[in-house]
Amino acid sequence: MIKYSILVVLCIVFCIESAEAQQNRNRKQQQSQQKGKVRSINELDSVLHLVEAYLSEKQEEDRLRELMEQAERLGNQTKDTKVNLNKKFHSGVRRQQGLNPNLSLGGDFFIIGSNADNESLNQPSHFSYGNNGMFLREVEVGLESPLDPYTRGKSFISLTENGISIEEAYIEVLNLPLNMNLKLGLFNTDFGPLNRYHDHALPQFDRPRALVSYFGNGNFGGTGLSANFMLPRLLWADASSLEIAIIHGETPATFASGSPWLVQGVGHFKNYYDINDNSYFEFSLNSAVGKNPTGYELNEQFLTSVNSLGLTYKWVPAGRAKYRTFDWKSELFYVTYQEDQVLPAQVSKGFYSSIQNKLSARWWISGRIGYTEALRSPGEYQWDYTAALDFWQSEFVFFRLQYQYNNRVNWFVSNEQLPSDHTLLFQICWAMGPHKHEAY
Repeated sequence: MIKYSILVVLCIVFCIESAEAQQNRNRKQQQSQQKGKVRSINELDSVLHLVEAYLSEKQEEDRLRELMEQAERLGNQTKDTKVNLNKKFHSGVRRQQGLNPNLSLGGDFFIIGSNADNESLNQPSHFSYGNNGMFLREVEVGLESPLDPYTRGKSFISLTENGISIEEAYIEVLNLPLNMNLKLGLFNTDFGPLNRYHDHALPQFDRPRALVSYFGNGNFGGTGLSANFMLPRLLWADASSLEIAIIHGETPATFASGSPWLVQGVGHFKNYYDINDNSYFEFSLNSAVGKNPTGYELNEQFLTSVNSLGLTYKWVPAGRAKYRTFDWKSELFYVTYQEDQVLPAQVSKGFYSSIQNKLSARWWISGRIGYTEALRSPGEYQWDYTAALDFWQSEFVFFRLQYQYNNRVNWFVSNEQLPSDHTLLFQICWAMGPHKHEAY
């Protein structure tokens, strides 16, 4: 019995040890399988990275091949175009209309009434556009064209009831050494904020009384040449420029215009400042010097010097320029006129300040105040006050209603004293072609 019991125990122990040994073998087999799986996953990852790198390299090669094919096609097109153009040129075919200049025509008509019925004011002259009547101030024909990559030409012909005259006719030679542009011919000089403006582009109907007193109703300019230089930035400006001109002008009040060699020297220095994305400010220092009519009559070197400080501020909101704009222009004058070798030169002072405010896409309001002293009679002076309302039917046509009060104190022209007056004016301007009513 005891022997059987010992055999049973030994069998049980053997079974237990066999089960433990089997479990150990199973555990080792599982561990080996897991290690194999991990090794397989790592190998698969390596293979996957190699495949991705190969595909990426393949895509880059395909992309480079595509770009090279595009470049080759474009090169072939350019060559074909050049060959075709050469063939057309050699065949003598020309596009004549491509050589024609840009042609523009503009008209300026007005009706004016005044409480002062004065014959000198009623008739158009160098100090009056006309009064108490209907007038066609001007029909302007403009021709503009680039002559070649380095030169452009502009001509403006004025037709009035009194005849035909050349307003401007000049060429500009561009991009010369020393950052210089050269202008030759008949032109209006850069002098203050408004002198370059043609009549139809003025912020109000007429020129400020100060400008009329010194230069007459027209622009200050003449036949000659001018050089414009872009300077290094001065006085913290965003841009600085200097223009020097020598012209043979015709301004009866200030400068003599006898011999063609009787010229005036003009200087114009301008600094431009960007205030922000919506506005800018600029100032200009201007001076014109030449022999005056008294010196010419007496064959003496009596000179007139017209000096001014011009100020401009403009606000144009980004993205809303069609509906809102504010424009302010002012100029202060200091003028000397010498007519005697012993007595000091006589001094005349003046100024004007003009604002324009765009209310909407079609409506503007504007106003101006000005003061000027007579050039050779310090006791004579005049003030002018102007208000205007403009309606722009389109960029080609606008209408203007303007009120003005001229307060003249002992103001004489040709020994006739001109009275003060109130005027009411209606103006219509129209334009055909690319040269419209923009500031020029």
